[in-house]
Amino acid sequence: MAAEKTEKTHYSDKELAEFKAIIIQKLEDARKELVNLQAALNSANEHGTDDTANTFKVLEDGSDTLAKEEAGQLAARQKKFIEQLENALIRIENKSYGICRVTGKLIPKERLRAVPHTTQSIEAKLQQYKD
Repeated sequence: MAAEKTEKTHYSDKELAEFKAIIIQKLEDARKELVNLQAALNSANEHGTDDTANTFKVLEDGSDTLAKEEAGQLAARQKKFIEQLENALIRIENKSYGICRVTGKLIPKERLRAVPHTTQSIEAKLQQYKD
């Protein structure tokens, strides 16, 4: 009688602890980056063009506006990334981390190490683009 090979349905506590450490490090880095982006947004308001010629003032104001918009978009993206990492920590706590929300199968460790906040396997992600 051959032993049936059962497919793993979730990661062990040891494996989850490894992923948790990766996510916590990424969260720390992401929060630092967000602080830097917010500081850049705030400092953009402090560099006036009162002492420059009118021609340069118009160009500089346009450049400042563009830089401020880009920093704002980056900050919004960073906030979303932080939220996704925090949600991944919740999934680790309730032991549902690493399970593809589309296929229900385990997401490979390599993918989770590269994109620790993912909720989809590569197969599910590729299928999403085919539909």
